[in-house]
Amino acid sequence: MKTTKTGGEALLQGLLSYGIDTIFGLPGVQNDHFYNAVYDAGDSIRHIHARHEQGAAYMALGFAQASGKTGVYVVVPGPGFLNTTAALSTAYALNAPVLCLTGQIHSDQLGRGYGMLHEIPDQLGILRSLTKWARRVESPAELPGLLAMALSEMQSDRPRPVGLEVPMDVLAAKAEFDDFTIPLNIRRPALDNCAIDEASRLLAKASNPIILLGGGAKHAGDEIRALAEALQAPVLASGSGRGILSDRHPLSHTFGPGIRLWEQADVAIAIGTRLTKPLIEWKNPDHLKLIRVDIAPQDMSVLTPAAVTIAADCKEALQALLPILAQHNPSRPSRTAEMLELHQEMEELYEQFQPQLDFIRAIRDALPDDGIFVEEITQVGYTSRVLLPVYQPRTFIASGYQGSLGWGFPTALGAKVAFPDKAVISITGDGGFLFCANELATAVQYGINTVTVVFNDGAFGNVRRMQKELYDGRIISTDLVNPDFVALAESYGAAGLRVHSADSLRDALTESFEADVPVLIEVPVGEMPGPWRRMYPAEVLFQKSDN
Repeated sequence: MKTTKTGGEALLQGLLSYGIDTIFGLPGVQNDHFYNAVYDAGDSIRHIHARHEQGAAYMALGFAQASGKTGVYVVVPGPGFLNTTAALSTAYALNAPVLCLTGQIHSDQLGRGYGMLHEIPDQLGILRSLTKWARRVESPAELPGLLAMALSEMQSDRPRPVGLEVPMDVLAAKAEFDDFTIPLNIRRPALDNCAIDEASRLLAKASNPIILLGGGAKHAGDEIRALAEALQAPVLASGSGRGILSDRHPLSHTFGPGIRLWEQADVAIAIGTRLTKPLIEWKNPDHLKLIRVDIAPQDMSVLTPAAVTIAADCKEALQALLPILAQHNPSRPSRTAEMLELHQEMEELYEQFQPQLDFIRAIRDALPDDGIFVEEITQVGYTSRVLLPVYQPRTFIASGYQGSLGWGFPTALGAKVAFPDKAVISITGDGGFLFCANELATAVQYGINTVTVVFNDGAFGNVRRMQKELYDGRIISTDLVNPDFVALAESYGAAGLRVHSADSLRDALTESFEADVPVLIEVPVGEMPGPWRRMYPAEVLFQKSDN
């Protein structure tokens, strides 16, 4: 049976048919016919309209990172699309399943240089450069097939954002559509049983194995725990891998003591991680044999060849590996006492990391185990990557290698939309928060009750300290004039609080997570000590011991 629909209606029905019930965006003339369809769909679709396209795209990213589901945003072309590119590049860096739906000028005006509203040269080329896959829809009849292709490409192999560019006339035009959903064609590498067997034998022979995790292993927590316990191997998690193995487990570590454990290991298995820091900063010791498990084989030889490569979904690979390992693996003595001693040593080293440590402890005390923490490019954000205990996957959301200043607040809004019943906290600096502070209006309008902590030092603090310490005090363009953040929050209809200590912050957070409005907590602070050498004290100690 066929039904006549506009392109906008076909696009919306396609999204709904694939279980997508939440989108973020801003309406405008080039996507009017899509928004007409959204209106007509009523409660079938939840649409969150942001106050800026950047906010909409970051919200879609936060939704995707917290839930693992597809995050979708819809914007007009030209400046509207360009406003989303920081978020889109961050989604690419994080391997996030984000779908960008951007409008376009009328099809017969493309490439003619008329200077039409929102026209830019080669928008599709820009979209392709920031996504895994992108296409322009040439006619409404193409929409179902191209949407299926976009979602298939997004989820195949390494997940990454994809894009569809839909001209305004394609959204407006009518066509006949079949009333069935095109199945997705999601590709996965075939499991190499020889590589699985080789890896199991190498691990079984290892006297001091180590496991390294990245964001690609978020869905394989049970298998990783079983592997770690079978090998009695310490597990090092990157920022994106935090919480896959709970930090309550004695074998779980951040990268803080990483170089020491890396240098001591004879076999390392890297699961769902680029392994950038170890291979570039720690180097690859001659005695260390490397096993890599990753769904994208082309990414596993970028820095150094591995002894064994397993190109597969991490969960599937470990499910195949564990029973074979059990056949060869010797009985291993518990390393619990040794690992707990290392945890204690690191805690003592971090104890002098103040005031960041006290603030992080206050946050952890107030935040439930399943609460979602969104870090930011700020002093407490940096240090949270190694100091904040994380107990569940997808509860520590990091910006990855893009390091996108200002991303945290709108990303947290998207995470809260995904999980309205969970506590969600965004920690940010005064500089970064004002990138997207206007989204307080969105939070209030839609009842997105996040808690945002703004650490206010009146500066782009990290850059300012570097200017002072590394460049002979050439301080330029880093001092800030700020609003009254409490009054700013209240002016939007949110709650505003100001606290001056970690203890007060703990109390304020406990109360704020129960609030029925978004809450902003300002924490005035002075200049904080540099985080980098303090975050990885084992690297400093190890290097000193070698000199």
